[in-house]
Amino acid sequence: MKFSVLHTKNAQYQFAVTTDGVHRSVEGLPTLTEAMHLTLAELKTRTAGATTSITGELAPPIAAEIELWGAGVTYLRSRDARKEESGVPDVYQRVYEADRPELFFKSTAVRARGTKAPIGIRYDSEASVPEPEVAIYINKHREIIGYAICNDVTARSIEGENPLYLSQAKIYIGSTAIGPDITPAWLAPAANEMSIKAKILRGSALVWEAETSLGALNRTLEDLVNYVFRCQDFPHGLILSTGTGIVPPMDIALAAGDIVEINVAGVGTLSNTVEVIPER
Repeated sequence: MKFSVLHTKNAQYQFAVTTDGVHRSVEGLPTLTEAMHLTLAELKTRTAGATTSITGELAPPIAAEIELWGAGVTYLRSRDARKEESGVPDVYQRVYEADRPELFFKSTAVRARGTKAPIGIRYDSEASVPEPEVAIYINKHREIIGYAICNDVTARSIEGENPLYLSQAKIYIGSTAIGPDITPAWLAPAANEMSIKAKILRGSALVWEAETSLGALNRTLEDLVNYVFRCQDFPHGLILSTGTGIVPPMDIALAAGDIVEINVAGVGTLSNTVEVIPER
């Protein structure tokens, strides 16, 4: 069983329970927003009663009211990659070792892309890379209710030029892919069983591939949840992408037409074609 968000004839972000490819609506839960208002126990009970079959196109599992945030430098490989590309590498070493994590706003529904939809690289970035991550869905009660895959696409050359350019490197149209759907927390594997595999395909050629595990995260999920809620109000909950443990080497960069494929054991596969986002 999965939780899905669908583009239907009557709704842009219809929440559904999906089993064996069949989508069913849940009475009183028209969008993910309403689902995130429930406690984990309430959500489990309510979604067990999904009965009405619906049809629609699979959309990014997000809703208009829900923000997607990101965590940075949460894996050793991420720390090393940031230090390689940056002119001020000490800041990444310091945040990797610090009690306080790096947290940043990443996306809203309008910027997010679902599986099979195109992801974007900035026209003014010399090098952009995928950042394969596990995203956690946190309800308004601060409980993790599910897991999905996030591709936190990053304009590496822009962030590397100056860490203060982080927002421009991370937040733009098509910079986030998320999906393909949501694995409920009570059905998800343990963190050390969530292997994360990623690859870049260019035509018939394999340009890059790598693998890690959510178990290699330098912080606990509970720690990240605690920090992201500090001095913040998330009345509809939020999605938090937990950081990447696999980053392409410096000689690898995304190009238009590439396909990025990310697989997380027990969660699914997220696949996106790359396009260039031009000047608006």
